[in-house]
Amino acid sequence: MTEEVTQEETWLTQEAFDRLSKELEHLSGPGRAEIAEKIEAARDEGDLKENSGYHAARDEQGKQEARIRQLEVLLRNAKVGSSDSDGKTVAPGTVVTASVAGNSMRFLLGNREIAGDSDIDVFSEKSPLGAAVLGVKAGDKTSYEAPNGKTIEVKVDSVEAFTG
Repeated sequence: MTEEVTQEETWLTQEAFDRLSKELEHLSGPGRAEIAEKIEAARDEGDLKENSGYHAARDEQGKQEARIRQLEVLLRNAKVGSSDSDGKTVAPGTVVTASVAGNSMRFLLGNREIAGDSDIDVFSEKSPLGAAVLGVKAGDKTSYEAPNGKTIEVKVDSVEAFTG
């Protein structure tokens, strides 16, 4: 399986950048040592073909290495600071309140890593809804084509900076 990595800039709050940097530091340091110990302990249990502990540790190692690669790319291409929004125009890092197909929605536009433990919905600016509202001013209308081919009408009611 090949993972496509784009070199596009990702907006992050300072808090999100610091949190993700700390996670990367742990995963690539003590986290790797912990996994290596688990693999070694499982290897000492004997026959590797039927050793579920060994296979589970190797799977965990693969997931951890994938997360390390993901964090490295994200942090390398991060734009840290406050959103570029003027408070009237939808931009990455803004919280948008909109009427989407007649339903009121409130969501953060950007990377899901920004939200951290927050329970706010997050839409990427590359998603159909995110791409449709990007650059739209509060009070304006836009639309996008849903995966089922239907046109979805969107009215942006308000735009505010995400404060975390």
